[in-house]
Amino acid sequence: MVTGPVQQPSLVARPRVTHPAGLPADPDPIGLPGEPRPAGLAGDVHALGRAVAVTTTGPRWREDVLLRLRPVRQGFAEHVRVTEGPSGLYRELLTQSPRLHHGVRLLTREHGAIVGAILAVQQFAERPEAHPDELRHRVGQLLRRLARHRRRGANLLWEAYQTDLGGET
Repeated sequence: MVTGPVQQPSLVARPRVTHPAGLPADPDPIGLPGEPRPAGLAGDVHALGRAVAVTTTGPRWREDVLLRLRPVRQGFAEHVRVTEGPSGLYRELLTQSPRLHHGVRLLTREHGAIVGAILAVQQFAERPEAHPDELRHRVGQLLRRLARHRRRGANLLWEAYQTDLGGET
């Protein structure tokens, strides 16, 4: 018997928009226009990865990377609020499964480190003398850190809701 929420990828069709500089908001679209893309923080992280992968000789590359970093910062702040808040996911997990205390503590500690990493990338990107290859490297490290955090969170949810500890008939 499966209990708890079933995790499904969130997909929505996003309309194509432009940002104030007049550049397309999605410089390297995947698939056909109107095709579903990841929503929320996952979609923002994906967009940041695409923005940093574009050749640095393009006009306003650094500004586009900064533009894509902003929703990642905001989305991650929302993630922290939803998970660590007074009625957040982690409190619910610990109420139902106190054995997950160590995993929750590690994820909570990662939140502070990731917020710091996002701010460090933003500050570096805002420096006009920052080399594009170094910025690309730092964004890549941030993206890998976010992916690991997401994977650890998914594993914790799996352990909370899918692990059968026995004793049920």
